[in-house]
Amino acid sequence: MELDDAYSNGAYIENADSYPPRWAASAEDFRNAMRDRSRLDVPYGDGPRHRYDLFLPEGAAKGLMIFVHGGYWLAFDKSSWSHLAVGALAHGYAVAMPSYDLCPEVRISDITQQIAAAVTAIAAEVEGPIALAGHSAGGHLVARMLDRDLLPKEVGERITVVVPISPLADLRPLLRTSMNGKFKLDAAGAAAESPIDMEHRYPAEVTVWVGGDERPAFLDQAVWLTEAWGADHVIAFGKHHFNVIEPLADPESDLVAVLVK
Repeated sequence: MELDDAYSNGAYIENADSYPPRWAASAEDFRNAMRDRSRLDVPYGDGPRHRYDLFLPEGAAKGLMIFVHGGYWLAFDKSSWSHLAVGALAHGYAVAMPSYDLCPEVRISDITQQIAAAVTAIAAEVEGPIALAGHSAGGHLVARMLDRDLLPKEVGERITVVVPISPLADLRPLLRTSMNGKFKLDAAGAAAESPIDMEHRYPAEVTVWVGGDERPAFLDQAVWLTEAWGADHVIAFGKHHFNVIEPLADPESDLVAVLVK
């Protein structure tokens, strides 16, 4: 399809195949180390993938950070990313990571509703401000959470910060990729799920974060969301689509500082 190459990430990242097993190993090591301060596989819905992991800081939580994973709504679950909780945890935030159903078993709009259910359930477990971060498709999903029609008012108004990392903000270009055979988007559905078209939003601070070495399509997507929302825009020079999220595991990183300020 016309835009397959434009939205292909792994083909342009050296040793791309090595990243998923390293993510999974680091995440498992972290969960093993956090056994006394974690609640794993907590249900937020009826489906087998409607589960989240919650990692707790030492002492009372100052707030809640929720990370939503990417994978083009087609791949992965919460188990590959646990170690990315390190940064926010060090600042006293509880950190939660949900899984969700994947296309083509469901549509992207269904996943959006699932993440809204997950955020609502997690918010009931941890008091204080809520920061949302999501990567790639997860960046789309956390941006969608500012839609006033998705979350209960008492939850949406607790969201203080949203950081879509390398997000998909306009889904209409995906109509011209072969992936749409699994997304099953039409023009109306792509527009309805595109954050750039959201008008009635909760007033959180938004920082759109993207790697400087990403594919041009993702650099464009970040600009489109930044301009549509009047958001802050950070280009992480030297980072590509797979390692742009690594600073979440560093308590001293600029990325973590944005989330916990």
